[in-house]
Amino acid sequence: MAAPERSPTGRKRGRPSGTVGPELVTLARDQFLEHGFRRTTMDAVAAKAGISKQTLYAAYPSKDALFAAVVQDWVDRGRSATAPQLAALLTDGDVEHGLRALAATLQAGILSEPVLAMRALVAAQADTLPAVAADYVSRSWERNTQNLADALATLAEQGRLAIPDAAVAAEQFVWLVVGAPLNRLELTAGRDRLSDDRLAQLAEEGVRTFLSRYGR
Repeated sequence: MAAPERSPTGRKRGRPSGTVGPELVTLARDQFLEHGFRRTTMDAVAAKAGISKQTLYAAYPSKDALFAAVVQDWVDRGRSATAPQLAALLTDGDVEHGLRALAATLQAGILSEPVLAMRALVAAQADTLPAVAADYVSRSWERNTQNLADALATLAEQGRLAIPDAAVAAEQFVWLVVGAPLNRLELTAGRDRLSDDRLAQLAEEGVRTFLSRYGR
C-alpha cells in the first residue's frame, strides 16, 4: 500500500479542512434561518461546511449548543450598531436632529429582514431553549435600550432634555419609531412592509411626540 502523498511542507494530503471557526457559525446561522431549527440537522451543517460530523460535534456537542453559539454570535455582531448615532446625539447641537438620525438607524436595523428573521427564529425556540432567548433579549434589546437611556440621562443632566426616568423614556422612544411597523411585519411574516416615506413620517412624528413630552 502506497504511503499517503505529502505536501511540500511535509503534511499529508487529504480531504480539505472545510469551514470551521467563525465561518462555521455563520454557515450554521444560514441553515437555521433557511430551514428553521427543527429541520436543520447536524449532518446537514457538517456536509455544508465540508467537515466530518465528529469535527462538528467536537466543537458543538449538540444542535442546541450550535444554535446557542449562532444566537450569541449574532448578538455580538450587532451590539454596537447604534453607538455612532448615540455618540452623535450627545455632541449634536440640535437634539431634534440627533433624535431623527437615531430614529432612522433604529428603523433600518430593527425592521431589516435579517433581524426580523433572527427574532422569529429565537422566539420559535423560546419554550425549548429559554436561556438562549433570555440571553438574546438581555444582550441585544435590553442592552441597546440601556445605552439609549444612558445617553438620554446625559442630555437631561446637561439641561437639554427634561427626563425624570431615562429608562422609561428610552423604551418610549424606541416604540414610537418602530412599534407600529414592527407589529405589522411580525404579524404578516414580513409581507406588510411600509414604504420608506411612511417610515420617515413615523420617525418624524415619533420624535416630535417624544420632544413634546421631554423637550426643554
